Parts: sequence; C-alpha cells; structure tokens
Amino acid sequence: MSRITETFTKLKAAGRPGLVTYITAGDPSLARTRDVLFALARAGADVIELGVPFSDPLADGPVIQRATERALAAGATLDAVLGLVADVRAELTTPIVLFTYANPVARMGFGAFADRAAKAGVDGVLLLDVPIEEAGEVQGLLAARDIDPIFLVSPTTTPERIRDAARLGRGFLYAISRLGVTGVRDRVADGAEALVARIRKETSLPLALGFGISHPDHVRAVGQWADAAVVGSGLVQVIAECGDSPSLVPRVEAYVRWLTGEVPA
Repeated sequence: MSRITETFTKLKAAGRPGLVTYITAGDPSLARTRDVLFALARAGADVIELGVPFSDPLADGPVIQRATERALAAGATLDAVLGLVADVRAELTTPIVLFTYANPVARMGFGAFADRAAKAGVDGVLLLDVPIEEAGEVQGLLAARDIDPIFLVSPTTTPERIRDAARLGRGFLYAISRLGVTGVRDRVADGAEALVARIRKETSLPLALGFGISHPDHVRAVGQWADAAVVGSGLVQVIAECGDSPSLVPRVEAYVRWLTGEVPA
C-alpha cells in the first residue's frame, strides 16, 4: 500500500476530509522549501504537492507563475527538486506528489525520471499536460516503481475519460472545480458538488478537489463532497509575502492550521 493510499484510508476511517497543499519548489529557495515542507507536515497537511518550476506553465495563474519565475531564478530544476525530496524523505513521512509539466521530464528521459523519483522517495506524480490517451507509457514506468500516477479531471471530462483516468491512476484523482487557470477565488465553483457526484458514479478512487480554494469555509464545503481539498495559490501567496524572512515558516504553519480550523485567522 502506497503512502498516499494509506493516508486516504486513514482519513476515511477517521471520517474527516484531507488537506492537500501545493507549493512551488525553489520559492524563495530550495533551502527554504525544505523548511516549508516540514512546516506543512507539522501544521497538518495530509499530502504535499511539490511543483517543479517550468518556464511555460499553461494552467497556472499569476500567483504560481510568479513563484515559478522566482524559483527558476533561484536555480531550481527537476534534478534539484528530486534531490530535495531525497534529502527530506527519511524525516518526512507525509506523502509527496510531484506536480510537473511533461517537458522537464522528457528532457531527463521518462525512464530515468521514474528511476530517480523512486530512489528519492516520491509517492506520486502528476504530469499536468500529458493527455490520458498518451499516458500509458509513463504510467507503466511509474506504477512499476510503486509511484502513484495521478490524473486530472475537469468539469468537461467525459464519463469515458473519467473511467480511463481512474483505470490508469492510483492514489487519488485530482478534480479541478473550474476551467481556466489556478488562483484564489471568493467561493467554491458553483458546479463543484455536481462534478464530484459525476466522478463518483465512475470510480471509487479517492478524490481531491482544487482550484480556487483558499479559506476554511472552502475547505469545509469541499470536505462534504470530496475526500480532500487542494489549496495552492493561497499558500503560495503567503510564501511570496514572506520571502526569505524569518516569518516564513510560522506564517505557513499558521495559514495551514487556519485552513484546517485549528486556529483562528
């Protein structure tokens, strides 16, 4: 059983939804990202999505785009991100999912990437811009190394493709609640509950819902339908505001504890 599957099994047994937190590796630096990873774990993140910086992000809004630019300027690469995971793995038990575009992986080589990811202790990989129809090869490489391939589904994904994503995927499905790019929103998308219900008809794989979630009210609402809420841009904005200052780690911890309802704003 993978760390991701074990985590969602425990969440179900406890009767509570999970929290998946996204950060961009290398923002403000790889050394501080290491500190932030441990802060997220202490504060209660159930799964950590670690974004690999890429120069041409298609699905990321301005907050994450700027974080990516800062990370690239600080020297973050796929190789360096894998090194970071390997460095923290012995001490960090929280599942880590690499969130990346295909180009950096293709440059490294899909087989070499799968080997490096397995050796580093990566638990799951989400290749954002690889269509389900073309994902068979990399899915096989990852699954053979006990890494969970994670797939995206959206409001426009057909039932057939939801079934394909569930058949190829492991760990959980990542449902995006709205079309467009990532970013903080005032409320959860109107069609989010219906989207979750539609996906539930096609698969029993755990479901994490993201895009636009940044407030405890959003997390509580999503938790009524999905197995976990995904928070990205709101957290990345906190990191942007703190930069490399001493307040970075305590602010990150406070924000995540606020999202879970553990502490007031």
